[in-house]
Amino acid sequence: MNRRSFLARSLAAAAAPSFANAAIQGGKLAIGLDHFSVRATGWKAAQYIDYAASLKLDTIFLSELIVFENFEDAYLKSLKEQADRLGVKIYVGTGSVCESSNTWKPANGTGADHLALTIKIAKALGSPVARCYLGNQKDRSTDGGIEKHIENTVKSIKANQTRAEAEGIKIAIENHAGDMQSHELKSLIEAAGKGYVGANIDPGNAVWALEEPLKHLEVLGPLTICSSVRDSMLWEDEKGAVVVQWTAVGEGIVDFKAYAKRFAELAPGVPLQVETISGFARPFEHQKDDFWKIFPNHRDSGMFKAWLAMAKRGKKIDSFKAPDGPGKKDAEIAYQKAECERSFAWLRANA
Repeated sequence: MNRRSFLARSLAAAAAPSFANAAIQGGKLAIGLDHFSVRATGWKAAQYIDYAASLKLDTIFLSELIVFENFEDAYLKSLKEQADRLGVKIYVGTGSVCESSNTWKPANGTGADHLALTIKIAKALGSPVARCYLGNQKDRSTDGGIEKHIENTVKSIKANQTRAEAEGIKIAIENHAGDMQSHELKSLIEAAGKGYVGANIDPGNAVWALEEPLKHLEVLGPLTICSSVRDSMLWEDEKGAVVVQWTAVGEGIVDFKAYAKRFAELAPGVPLQVETISGFARPFEHQKDDFWKIFPNHRDSGMFKAWLAMAKRGKKIDSFKAPDGPGKKDAEIAYQKAECERSFAWLRANA
């Protein structure tokens, strides 16, 4: 028996007691890994699957197509067989499908074509969703505002309605990097069609859009079909700006015990997939009038007041920077693994 076969069998045995199948079908809350949590590894899909199995997780969310060595049927079949053997369910995603977004990559062809490819991969791997997103917060400042980009995203999605429905794959749209607030993503999903489109909910990105995660969940929870979650810490700096730093689950200001409970109620059977992107802080200068040009009608909202209240309860935490030198990459990997693994431990003890 070669080393790879032995590792696969060992991981399968370790994963056997997991509650994966029962959880995904509506039992105990399923817990998974968004591969981006440990992006510094530079691994490919098979390695991420092995890592999720070694942690006895229910799912692995391969949220970018870059992790695949190719898109050939035989290769995708081998990945599905590996995941099935190890008791890990695969979720599949990609990036922007909005051709007017600053995040769009023309090399991907058209938004519709790129989403079609993602649906094909999702079908081959047994993923119930094909995740994608619009863009990021910079898109809110462009001509036509976020509404123009929402319209273009809907076009890419609708072009794939027949394909998605025929394959039994739902298209999951993420609130990504502060691009859309919850009511905007809800409207996008409704415009495209709730029968085959849902939300990939991200409470960390909700905070970047000046929304309190539990209130954000109330809006999008009933539409949620996939997730990428992390905690957040907010605090006010000496200039009055609110600083946001993402954290491991259970180490921020979000009431994640309440979040996980409500998540299970609003999106039964959907896994809570950890995507820790910790270590850096971003200031939001909400005290300046110009700041509100990208978030009209939000300044006096209850959602913003709840967000601001989080900052008043929060505390400053240090950012992470790996030391320069030959060990820098190893330090980044160790930091990222520790962040997501502490999140899994906290969720298992508290969710």
